[in-house]
Amino acid sequence: MNSYKMANKRIYLCLAHMSEAGLEQKYIKEAFDTNWVVPLGPNVNGFEKDLESYVGENKRVVALSAGTAAVHLALIACGVGPGDEVIVQSFTFCASSHPITYLGATPVFVDSERDTWNMDPGLLEEAIKDRIAKTGKKPKAIVPVALYGMPYQIDRIMEIADRYEIPVVEDSAEGFGSKYKGQMLGTFGKYGVLSFNGNKMITTSGGGALITPDEDAWREIMMYATQYRESYPYYQHEKIGYNYRMSNICAGIGRGQMTVADDHIKHHQHVQKLYEELLAGVEGVTVHRQPANSDYDSNYWLCTITLDPALKVKGQEDAYKTIVTGAVGGAAGVIHAASSAVTDCQPNDNVEAMRVALDLAGIEARPVWKPMHKQPVYRNAPAYLNGVSEEIFKIGMCLPAGPYVSDEDVKYIVETIISSLI
Repeated sequence: MNSYKMANKRIYLCLAHMSEAGLEQKYIKEAFDTNWVVPLGPNVNGFEKDLESYVGENKRVVALSAGTAAVHLALIACGVGPGDEVIVQSFTFCASSHPITYLGATPVFVDSERDTWNMDPGLLEEAIKDRIAKTGKKPKAIVPVALYGMPYQIDRIMEIADRYEIPVVEDSAEGFGSKYKGQMLGTFGKYGVLSFNGNKMITTSGGGALITPDEDAWREIMMYATQYRESYPYYQHEKIGYNYRMSNICAGIGRGQMTVADDHIKHHQHVQKLYEELLAGVEGVTVHRQPANSDYDSNYWLCTITLDPALKVKGQEDAYKTIVTGAVGGAAGVIHAASSAVTDCQPNDNVEAMRVALDLAGIEARPVWKPMHKQPVYRNAPAYLNGVSEEIFKIGMCLPAGPYVSDEDVKYIVETIISSLI
């Protein structure tokens, strides 16, 4: 594929696609034919069983309307309520922390370590000790995050959590299929969160799931996910529940997607290897990769790079000169117009210039997640910091990695990056 044709093709960051076998359509048609067009039914039950087989470890799974709903219900199951505190990774998407505030609790943000960009175990223990000293009680839960699919230092995190008897809710929304020491992420802690949004490893168009430890926990989560209705011939509610169950239609998509899940993961890992090879000799551009030992097996949901602050990019002098007026990064077109072109914490000018250059070439790229402790909505939340996540936010970028990204696409993306350097 030549550069002219590539420039007229939009390359998206990460977009799951339908399986070639068309099983999604089969399950969806069955749902309509049998009139199961509701948030329960054979596809939901079947998808949950597929997920249970996939993650293993004798876990039970509840299919839900979103990964955010899974975080919310896991925290409820951990007893989180008003006045409590929950430790959560700062370097993440807001769905990891917002459900904490839904419950009237306070997120306590913990910074990252450099190898995986995930929760720093040393800071985690420091935060636990300090919160006990300051509040007189332990945090109610710990939420590590598999950032861009990368496994966290789960051995150390679990050892600390077990020692202080604090339950762990693994946010594996980006880590579907990632493993640590051969075991699926989401199965180490008390609960594990999965996401099937349209940009994840597999999709149900929207949706998520909660991995639960046993039958009793599964049953209680199921109650909360279906409005917590008691067994009377009328609607009796003794606890506040939620309408979080996955649709039978969406679950039908998920059942078909499960047949290509491993293929998707292999493709992402292949794309990661290509980026590593093609950018290996480019000075100032570093591809982030998993630690060099056999414990880590990342799905590489997104492939990420960092740009040296000294690197010069064409158009850099114009970075942040114009206020963004449209949606960037899948904001569904519904945004508040920015009041300023800059904030007090943003990517470096060369990163923004590279993002613009890639966009002009038909390539969707984004900055890495802005740390939650730097988000205005969390300005007053406790945070235990070492500077790592802020540093990476200023120099990091996400590159396309989804199933639609071909080898030729990767070569074109790398050519565009190199040609944009001064």
